[in-house]
Amino acid sequence: MALMKRASTAAVLCMAFGAASAQQGDGTQFSTGINIFKPNKVEATPERIRALKAPQGFTVSAFATGLKNPRIIAVAPSGDVYVSRRDQGDVLLLRDADKDGRADGAPVTVANRAGAHGLAIRDDKLYLVTVKELFVADIQRDGRLGALKMLVGDLPDAGQHPNRSMAFGPDGMLYLSVGSTCNTCNESNPENATLLRIAPDGKKRSIFASGLRNLIGFGWHPQTGELWGFDHGIDFLGDNQQPEELNKIELGKQYGWPHVYGANQIYPQSTPVGEISKEQWKARSIPMVLGYTAHAAPMQMVFASGDMLPAEFRGDAFVTMRGSWNRNPASGYEIVRVRYADGQPASVEPFVTGFLTDGGKTHIARPVGLAVAKDGALLMADDGNGVIYRIAYTGPKTAAVGTAAPPAGPMQEQANKGNKVPLASKRPETEARGQLSVSSSAFRHDAAMDEKYSEYADGVSPPLAWKAVPGAKSYAIVMEDPDSTPVTPTVHWLAWNIPAGVTSLPEGVQEQPRLTDPEGVLQGRNTRGSMGYYGPKPPVGDPAHHYHFQVYALDSLLDLPFGADREQLLQAMRGHVIAKGAIVGRYAQRQKPQK
Repeated sequence: MALMKRASTAAVLCMAFGAASAQQGDGTQFSTGINIFKPNKVEATPERIRALKAPQGFTVSAFATGLKNPRIIAVAPSGDVYVSRRDQGDVLLLRDADKDGRADGAPVTVANRAGAHGLAIRDDKLYLVTVKELFVADIQRDGRLGALKMLVGDLPDAGQHPNRSMAFGPDGMLYLSVGSTCNTCNESNPENATLLRIAPDGKKRSIFASGLRNLIGFGWHPQTGELWGFDHGIDFLGDNQQPEELNKIELGKQYGWPHVYGANQIYPQSTPVGEISKEQWKARSIPMVLGYTAHAAPMQMVFASGDMLPAEFRGDAFVTMRGSWNRNPASGYEIVRVRYADGQPASVEPFVTGFLTDGGKTHIARPVGLAVAKDGALLMADDGNGVIYRIAYTGPKTAAVGTAAPPAGPMQEQANKGNKVPLASKRPETEARGQLSVSSSAFRHDAAMDEKYSEYADGVSPPLAWKAVPGAKSYAIVMEDPDSTPVTPTVHWLAWNIPAGVTSLPEGVQEQPRLTDPEGVLQGRNTRGSMGYYGPKPPVGDPAHHYHFQVYALDSLLDLPFGADREQLLQAMRGHVIAKGAIVGRYAQRQKPQK
């Protein structure tokens, strides 16, 4: 069978591969047919725009044209519209002062940064994220921006998914999505394929949730305050797999990628590190709540708000689907509506269609950005033909959705779990009569630790040793910093099921969920949100923080999965601690590191 069949008009590139299969040593096998099919782009003529389909009472028109590569949209309280252009590396300002539904005149370039993509607005400031940097600038009275200030300069390298997106949560924190570097792989940087939670000044950040291949679109339900997001599915599993995933995103949860997808189906090719089985990975993963057509490519997501949309849309969300390049027939190229009932998603259905033309052989738009304008209309950015579309309700007057700020409670409750509690060794879960002697060849008790053990340098764990305890069946480690803020104490390391015959760990323990040497040691989620050791990183200029390396002798192995947090670990340890001890190291960072 020929690998490529070329249409005589060159309108369509369609590569149809025969049955492809993936198999690994555990016997998992999956076979499928794979298509590469990307409809040709044609001009967005007035006639084609008039042919777009929306529900009764809605009209679709061009808000702005000739913008080349508009991606993400953010609307200021003033009504000013900001749009990023990744290919041009800038941010444009558009206004509709006369309120005729079209941008007034030519756009104004207000920022220039290579790879400009995600935008967010809060407190008269515009936040801009590129591949590796997060910037902020004051919004001036005329809508232009003051000088850009870099807040973060070390976001992970991009690879396959460089398009960072972000939004402010109801808790006032900035949530920033970092996609995976690949289709399916074990990432070396724990911040890839995650959603990060960042302080508005950029000085603190943590991994909020992981196992998210490319979560560009997310938002908070206006009634419940819960966070929902549409993640991109794995490629090359055929026309109908993997569905695009709608997930409820919660602190510390893992959403399957790269080893599990969809409704907890096992991906056949990849292998978890640390000899973790796929069934174990599956048990730790949260299945999708709803799925949508594979390869539709979900982008920006907004919940219904404003005085224009009818009340029947209250609590619903809209998502742009940029469109497939590896499915025949093509999917996506539309805006969808996610219907919610009692705060839970019930269905996903097309809302604005017709961007696919000529029976699906061509397209006039690849939807990306989506935002609610000040007047309540939806604005959608097409990065193919450079159009921003306006979707407005022009039907009979009716009660409107209205604007309601999502409650902050759910996000704050998650963030405050395990905050402002005593050190683990002082909590009732670790009561013990026996004492255990802990030492390190790298530092004395209450003495300074070398820089290499900090995240300002190598970030490797120091060597630890302890005296064997008679009757111990396993050991556990909890490393905490009680001098940290705003989370006190900060968790830097959790490890358990260290075999009874092991009384030391070398420098530089692997930072992964399970160790194979010593065999079977499991590691948990630290405050940063990664698994394994995370070294000291006190604010520059702080007095030395104290890092408590607490070792516990237990009378059993713990039936606790990898990735557990401190509260889960301490609960599992309750009643099993027969001895405990600690060594404290101090660390201060005097000199600000170069970005």
